Amino acid sequence: MTTDAIVSYRTSADGTTLHATLLAPELDVDVADELRDSLEKAVAGSPCRQLSLDLAEVTFIDSYSLGALVGVRNSAAAAGLTMVLTRPSPPVRQAIEVTGLTEVFGIAPV
Repeated sequence: MTTDAIVSYRTSADGTTLHATLLAPELDVDVADELRDSLEKAVAGSPCRQLSLDLAEVTFIDSYSLGALVGVRNSAAAAGLTMVLTRPSPPVRQAIEVTGLTEVFGIAPV
């Protein structure tokens, strides 16, 4: 497992999924670029086929950070990985739904 200031990473036992757990409770303009850079670097060097981003501990996300996640999704796709968002907290789920990104991120409506 590796950890940087904003994301903790581990690879699944079968080596197919890179699990990323966000360590920052608030994703805003102050951390969005660092988040994007960290995730894109991890994806670029990963032999995995999927990036799983755990959002359970995130209590706030702004539009700039959502844009950063869309950029990461696109970078992951270009590297041959699918990106899934897991366990979004209620405020994060609401932000994703309000912005119309549920289908982009593959999150089923509640």
